[in-house]
Amino acid sequence: MLAAQFTGLPLSQSPAPQPSFRLGLRPSLAVRARPFAPRAAASAPAVSSKPAEAAAPQVADRTVVRIGLPSKGRMAEQTLSLLKSCQLSVRQLNPRQYTADIPLIPNLEVWFQRPKDIVRKLQSGDLDLGIVGFDMVSEYGKGNEDLVVVHDALEFGHCRLSLAVPKEGIFENVNTLEDLLKMPEWTEERPLRVVTGFGYLGDKFLREKGFKHVRFLSADGALESYPPMGMADAIVDLVSSGTTLRENNLKEIEGGVVVESQATLVASRKALHKRKGVLEITHELLERLEAHLRATAELMVTANMRGNSAEEVAERVLSQTSLCGLQGPTISPVYCRHDGKVDVEYYAINVVVPQKLLYKSIQQLRSVGGSGVLVTKLTYIFDEETPRWRNLLTELGL
Repeated sequence: MLAAQFTGLPLSQSPAPQPSFRLGLRPSLAVRARPFAPRAAASAPAVSSKPAEAAAPQVADRTVVRIGLPSKGRMAEQTLSLLKSCQLSVRQLNPRQYTADIPLIPNLEVWFQRPKDIVRKLQSGDLDLGIVGFDMVSEYGKGNEDLVVVHDALEFGHCRLSLAVPKEGIFENVNTLEDLLKMPEWTEERPLRVVTGFGYLGDKFLREKGFKHVRFLSADGALESYPPMGMADAIVDLVSSGTTLRENNLKEIEGGVVVESQATLVASRKALHKRKGVLEITHELLERLEAHLRATAELMVTANMRGNSAEEVAERVLSQTSLCGLQGPTISPVYCRHDGKVDVEYYAINVVVPQKLLYKSIQQLRSVGGSGVLVTKLTYIFDEETPRWRNLLTELGL
């Protein structure tokens, strides 16, 4: 029987495992909604002979829309930087205060919070939106159906929640999760001891992988010290480069990644449905984020090319695989004066190319007669409608 301990609790006192995540938005968190715990009114009697009536959802208690942002560390810095790049600078009048605003969105109130508290307050109705790592959403959301991942890839905060074991001793030849599972050492009397700050995800992962004799120990930091001290056999922790693991003589094992994570935009389903302004603000945030993130991966390339007509130049450009642009290249005449009269000898080509294909694109332009190549960074690329917005409306049944 799998035994899990969080701050010393045996499995018999642990909650039953939650159902698996249901994918809606990519990767949408939606499994089972947890019931709201209504706040008790100050004048409520201490004892009542009648069953308490369900309180109105907190979503209706205020009119201002609230978004939670990480309060400290690199995640906080990168969040503010991304918003600023989208022309949504956060104005914090006093660095000691937890509140701020975004001047371009008047009805949006910013609250700086710890990542796990952002997730908890989205569930309690005290926040409507939040930017937080997917690992936090997965661990502290625990499959709550009210949490909706609006944008799943904000392109920062990349890491993975992974299982690691010592490189030596009984684990020297353990290189895969299957190797770890088959080790005869783990019994009901001597379970595999795993230390982690992600008890829900770690327990769920190992249960699903078939582990029967495991005991979880809860800790928040310096997990790498537990195996060398003999306090644990393995750790489940966030890994970015893996340097800290290697320096502490630990190794990740194949198949041991619990979840891949990066920053996400998350919303409360109740708030999206019921609080005025939340859906509209979510739409604006999503449009700005999507347009900016798409633009950062692309470049505008401009070149001049000799030709007898725009059509002839277009034929040459479109013969190259890297020069098709978003819908196709834009070609326009370049007017010159020869012998006192205006003439067209060159055509200007404007085409959007992926950053990773820039040099290949320039080579292809040159091969068909392009010259004077200019390269420009882009700030936004707006589609007619972002696919993530359509996905959100579908998720909400709107």
